[in-house]
Amino acid sequence: MKKDMFLDSFAGANFEDESDFFPLLSSVDEEKINKEQVPKSLAILPLRNTVLFPGVIIPITVGRDKSVKLIKEVYKGSKTIGVVSQKKSDIEDPTFSDLNTIGTVAHIMKMLRMPDGNITIIIQGRKLIELQEMVQEEPYLNATVAELSEEKPEKGDEQFIALVDSIKDIALQIVKESPNIPSEAQLAIQNIESPTYLVNFVCSNMDVDMNKKQELLEVFNLKSRSEKTLEIISKELQRLEMKNEIQHKVKHDLDQQQREYFLNQQLKAIQEELGGSADQEIEEMRTRAKSKKWNKEVSNNFEKEIKKLQRMNPAMADYSVQRAYLELFLDLPWNEYTKDNFDLDKAKKTLDRDHFGLEKVKERILEHLAVLKLKGDMKAPILCLYGPPGVGKTSLGKSIAEALGRKYERVSLGGLRDESEIRGHRKTYIGAMPGRIINSIKKANSSNPVFVLDEIDKITRDSHGDPSSAMLEVLDPEQNSSFHDNYLEVGYDLSKVMFVATANSLSSIQPALRDRMEIIEINGYTIEEKVQIAKKHLLPKQIKEHGLKSSDLKLSNKVFESVIDGYTRESGVRGLDKMVAKLVRYAAKSIAMEQDYNLSPNISYLKEILGAAPFDKERHLNNDIPGVVTGLAWTAVGGDILFVESSKSLGKGKMSITGNLGNVMKESSTIAMQYIKSHAKELGINPDDLNANDVHLHVPEGATPKDGPSAGITMLTALVSLFTGRKVKAKLAMTGEITLRGKVLAVGGIKEKILAAKRVGVKEIILCEQNKNDVDEINERYLKGLSFHYISKMNDVIDIALI
Repeated sequence: MKKDMFLDSFAGANFEDESDFFPLLSSVDEEKINKEQVPKSLAILPLRNTVLFPGVIIPITVGRDKSVKLIKEVYKGSKTIGVVSQKKSDIEDPTFSDLNTIGTVAHIMKMLRMPDGNITIIIQGRKLIELQEMVQEEPYLNATVAELSEEKPEKGDEQFIALVDSIKDIALQIVKESPNIPSEAQLAIQNIESPTYLVNFVCSNMDVDMNKKQELLEVFNLKSRSEKTLEIISKELQRLEMKNEIQHKVKHDLDQQQREYFLNQQLKAIQEELGGSADQEIEEMRTRAKSKKWNKEVSNNFEKEIKKLQRMNPAMADYSVQRAYLELFLDLPWNEYTKDNFDLDKAKKTLDRDHFGLEKVKERILEHLAVLKLKGDMKAPILCLYGPPGVGKTSLGKSIAEALGRKYERVSLGGLRDESEIRGHRKTYIGAMPGRIINSIKKANSSNPVFVLDEIDKITRDSHGDPSSAMLEVLDPEQNSSFHDNYLEVGYDLSKVMFVATANSLSSIQPALRDRMEIIEINGYTIEEKVQIAKKHLLPKQIKEHGLKSSDLKLSNKVFESVIDGYTRESGVRGLDKMVAKLVRYAAKSIAMEQDYNLSPNISYLKEILGAAPFDKERHLNNDIPGVVTGLAWTAVGGDILFVESSKSLGKGKMSITGNLGNVMKESSTIAMQYIKSHAKELGINPDDLNANDVHLHVPEGATPKDGPSAGITMLTALVSLFTGRKVKAKLAMTGEITLRGKVLAVGGIKEKILAAKRVGVKEIILCEQNKNDVDEINERYLKGLSFHYISKMNDVIDIALI
């Protein structure tokens, strides 16, 4: 049953005779209504959210223009109207098709103006009618109608009497159970004599939607209508009883909590009077602990430790240590996770916005997101990005966090040598604290951040233990779900953390640790890529950092290329960023000093702003004299070119080697010389010249240590060029290992070497034929402008390289 609409709707209204409108129908009234004749046509009043039943009196507030005109005109005459509910309540000006066909003849008992200015009428339902045909639509609706008779049970029908009694009992019970229904409704129900009116009264006041009420109105058999009504109000009573039971239980629990709260407050007040504030801190900790999503082990450990704190004297030194330990428990985000961003397109745009290229890493992140979206749960990948400095490994971690919608944390591992930096110290030690992993999780305030382990290849070891071994547990997906920190002493779940390690070289990473990570190589950039990075990322960043506007400095692609060729020699873009910053500072100084300057400096201005270019792209590439060859080398900071020079002088066939070469390179030179001696005639060399001359082999930049097998064919080519007097082709470079039989073996670092060759203007590269697969895997844009010669024998190298 809903709140009594009749009584509630007239708060504030003035009635001349309130008893005229008390919603009860006597037997005399019922007989009188039954004898009334229904006119053939009636003015029709559409109702939005109300269904009028015969005999029931309801108030209606009239607001629509047509309805106001109808009421004013009819009220002067017969005061009889047809009341029909609309099919859809949101229609402002309903037509014949928008109305239900079954409605009720109603008598307007009273019309009055409410305090808010609206017109309100009190109407009583008389008989059921059916709309036949619309007669007029203006100024209000008028239609022909047909009277419908209700099928009433025979007098003395025991089943119907029982139905009506049940409806009455349940209706009274609903009024009793509902705090919002006034007690007058109970009195009204008890005083209704007519079974027909009782059923209709209950139907009218049930808390069901309008369509359900219309269905009941269209049930002409009163007994069937009673059965349906009984079913509905029985369900409503069950719902009310359940609701009241829940409310009672909640109220009881709240009362109990309130009682405990007041007792605790009194206890705290007593303790404060006695000078004790430690218990207050402990209670605050317990309150915070209630909101934590702890497992049983953690919860039991916290309870044990807080009881230990209760037993301590606050003046003891150990008290603050124990309190700090418990505060760490409360500060850690146990099982608290940030929601992942499953919009793959948006994640891709974020990654592309912040970094140019790096397709492998971006693809791997999107794959992980796709699996999370489909499965909903997955152990986070442990990635290791390795490559030369300045290619964006560390900054990529921040972009990954933004793309995933996660928190970001970074820990620098460079120079780390103490295992306790990772695992923490046992809390029994003075000054004990958790390790960097747990501290960073606490700082992130999330158990699934993106965690960048920077410079993982720079971890060292000493007498305090090996941090690499401690990282084995952190980066093992099978173990890190219960990572053990010495300070925390309970397992912490790191399985949802996305670890992204960065390294310049894999050789210094412990094999077991390397095996736990998914290795993704990030290579250096081509000149074209660096131009785009400088244009889209570096220049806008520096302009913003220096307080300039984009219109204050314009740099063309040619200027960027000149800066890259002449002022930087690197795989990444860190040096390029510094040069761009220098150009921006030049513009900033000119603006600050109100000096004229070139908004779009060309290549000729670079020397004035940046100084003389330290690198010469064409140096040594023309190979003007025999015995000089350009080789390709791999270093931890990317690829580089390597010049091998040779000279001869009269002597006894001795060979000198300089240039700070390692043992492998020295052995390569020995093999090259021995091959030449054994194949001198095939190579067009006089054997006597080999014995009559001393040879000096030199690799410039002797301050830099060099080693590795990659220069084998370069050394052999340099020696053959020296003794034959044949020059090496201009703008040609090579890399490969040789054997005593003249075979050429494959080497590594091919992509870095190719990028280094492109940087200095090399056009042709000689490689072992086994390295063709490595070249095929490289994106075509890195290979543009280069031609490759794939060889398997040393004789092929000589034929291609020497003029």
